[in-house]
Amino acid sequence: MKIVLFDLDGTLVRAGGAGRKALNRAVRSVFGVRKDCGELNLAGKTDLKNFEEAIAHATGRAPSRRDIDRVHEEYVRILPHYVRVALRARRYELTPGIRRLLRVLAARPGEVALGLGTGNMERGARIKLEPSGLNGYFPFGGYGSDAYHRHLLLKKGVARAKRHLGLRRVDPKDVFIVGDTPLDVAAGRQAGYRTIAVGTGFSTWKELVRSKPDRLARDFRNVKEWLRWLSLKPAAPKKR
Repeated sequence: MKIVLFDLDGTLVRAGGAGRKALNRAVRSVFGVRKDCGELNLAGKTDLKNFEEAIAHATGRAPSRRDIDRVHEEYVRILPHYVRVALRARRYELTPGIRRLLRVLAARPGEVALGLGTGNMERGARIKLEPSGLNGYFPFGGYGSDAYHRHLLLKKGVARAKRHLGLRRVDPKDVFIVGDTPLDVAAGRQAGYRTIAVGTGFSTWKELVRSKPDRLARDFRNVKEWLRWLSLKPAAPKKR
């Protein structure tokens, strides 16, 4: 059984900056400040880390866990609005080829299982994915609400996959981490899993090459190549 954990932002969808805008507004609302996280690079990090950095940047002090929880609650309250804004502006989009690849992989339940491996808090992840219609492909996952460090949330995602599938053990060589930043690659490697980097998101191609993933793809359109990387045979042609 192959387990494939997909990053969200820039890997599955591009949400038109909805997450950053919601975080900016949440921090301003909770702390009554005008400064926000506009200068910070949020890509590839966990929400726990992003929330911590955004609060510190805006307030000039290290946040408590209660501060982070308050921002999280405000963030998930506001996030649907900014996702709708992105939809209306036609800035919400699926990455090239992802829907077809997921459909092909989901048709092989005895061979491969799909989950999320994202720095987003779980509720935020589901809100961002809702307009795409992709939520149903991912019955389990590891989320930014599980751990501060990304490699640990990936391990949590694999533990949930084991329970979901009723497996006694999972060989790390059968776990694939798919993401669009060098941080995704580094986390997957640190967790002991295989890594596939895609040029669909927020990192340059040179940055992805330098991160040295096990596999590197421009996008998801070459389904046969993805099946080969996952050691899955192409489906036999239907008999007439």
